[in-house]
Amino acid sequence: MTDFDRVLVTGGSGYIATFCIVQLLREGATVVTTVRDRSRETDVRQAIAKVLPAGGRLEVHVANLTDDAGWNEACAGCSGVLHIASPIPSLSPKKDEELVRPARDGVLRVLRAARDAGVIRFVMTSSTAAVCYGHGGRSKPFTEADWSDASDRTDSSAYERSKMAAERAAWDWHTREGCDMELVTICPGAVIGPVFGPDYSASIDIVRALLRSSMPGLPRFGWPLVDVRDIADLHVRALKTPSAAGQRFIGAGPFYWLQDVGRALRERVPDLADRVPVRRLPNWLVRLSALRNATIRARLYELNKTRDVSAEKARRELGWTPRPNDDAIADTARSLSLEGLL
Repeated sequence: MTDFDRVLVTGGSGYIATFCIVQLLREGATVVTTVRDRSRETDVRQAIAKVLPAGGRLEVHVANLTDDAGWNEACAGCSGVLHIASPIPSLSPKKDEELVRPARDGVLRVLRAARDAGVIRFVMTSSTAAVCYGHGGRSKPFTEADWSDASDRTDSSAYERSKMAAERAAWDWHTREGCDMELVTICPGAVIGPVFGPDYSASIDIVRALLRSSMPGLPRFGWPLVDVRDIADLHVRALKTPSAAGQRFIGAGPFYWLQDVGRALRERVPDLADRVPVRRLPNWLVRLSALRNATIRARLYELNKTRDVSAEKARRELGWTPRPNDDAIADTARSLSLEGLL
């Protein structure tokens, strides 16, 4: 097995990246990470110190997905790369290219720099957004053999289409130009878990919105969930397991409706859940609300669709064992409260 003793983790101020950095430092690796602006280095180091007070060998470089500058230096001497940086919108942009281009071009930019630096394995964060959209909901779980269909724009947003375009582009590039560098992709579900400040996954707002809710009920929206600590562990396993080369891995637990999230909050953190709605909102009322609510309108294609996924491959081949959804939900709520974000 290759000793991945120097690893680049892109997007160091990001939520998943923070936990990947922590795990690698705990395992004794030297970690190189990137930020778009030097002013974010302090934020990165402070976030990591909350989890790993003893610290470790961490280098911070400035590099942006939209520019070649800095990537060769960041990759230099690294045996592995965890490419996690990716643009994430709060709402769908007017044109797909506003999101698709930086996601697609960004991963190709980092792939080229990694290959030229002699990196052995490149692990890319994709998403279940690249797996289970454009097909509608279905009862049979989606697997790594499935790909989202970008041609069905009634069942996806620019975000899903950007994740699919970026992962497809990475695999296509690797076939043509990857040389001996190994590629692995990870497809997380909606990432929740502990937070250490305002830099967290957009999926955290699923829990935060319920805890702060003034809604009369819960729309029929749902996602496969995963704890950030578990998805970081999956990235590191994918980096270090020899047989993972050339494969995709889904990282997610069971599919939860908002009602399931609300139930977990009321049962596990009742002191924080006094505002969590209980009733389900009828679909017709959600559609009516979307006429005046841009956030709901942007995600209306999700309404009443089950998109369950199977992480059996990651369990079987990488020995990955995610914690129960209810534990992740409760830890998310407690940390939001501790950080004063409710």
